[in-house]
Amino acid sequence: MDDRIHFVEHQGKQVLLLDFSHANAHEMQLLLEYVRITVAKHAHESVMTLADYTGSTVDHAVATKIKEVLTLDRPFVKKTAWVGTESIPHAFMENFHNFSQREIVTFKTREEAMDWLVEE
Repeated sequence: MDDRIHFVEHQGKQVLLLDFSHANAHEMQLLLEYVRITVAKHAHESVMTLADYTGSTVDHAVATKIKEVLTLDRPFVKKTAWVGTESIPHAFMENFHNFSQREIVTFKTREEAMDWLVEE
């Protein structure tokens, strides 16, 4: 899991990369549980996350797990950016925002997302 969920440095700051790219539904479930556990080990409002959903499978069960994890890790996350969300149904994206009561900003590239995450 550490090859997909790990901290990377960008402009001197740490960003937790959640690399869900090309993961099937089963892999997504496992990765999301790992994310929940990993993020909960950090101080409140201290983690910046970049999730890459490029080519991943987000079915109803995965969407439910994403909502759960977004809600549970809310206290620990300072900022969240997502890339690769084009294939995620719009209704799911709206549901993620509404259910988690978090701002999830989407970008076209990881670089754009990382720049936004580290800006003050």
